[in-house]
Amino acid sequence: MTDIGIKVPLDLDYDSVLEKVTEALKVEGFGVLTEIDVKATLKKKLDVDFRPYKILGACNPALAHRALLTAPDVGMLLPCNVTVAQEEDGRVSVSIIDPLAMMGLMVDPALDEIAQEANERLSRVAQALAES
Repeated sequence: MTDIGIKVPLDLDYDSVLEKVTEALKVEGFGVLTEIDVKATLKKKLDVDFRPYKILGACNPALAHRALLTAPDVGMLLPCNVTVAQEEDGRVSVSIIDPLAMMGLMVDPALDEIAQEANERLSRVAQALAES
């Protein structure tokens, strides 16, 4: 656990971890809306080499819909980000945002239940990855 999420180190190759993350998210009702290839972007924009690192924008449509109906400004905090990063030791780390920490930025108790459900689902994703 970090201040803003859960970190899961894995002893698998980078591409395998990306597949496992996507599948584990799918099991919990999340799809990947966006995928930012940080390594490729930094190479293209700054001509610097960076380790394999992707930011996945994960969304559970039902939870997002409920949250947006409750507080439309919550869209600034969506989707839930998940990072997949190659570490120097060869391991791959998956970091998953804590929706409770993110929703703490909004003063709306009606969002608490939705954030709690999202947190439970994403915690199960982290657990599934840790057990793989």
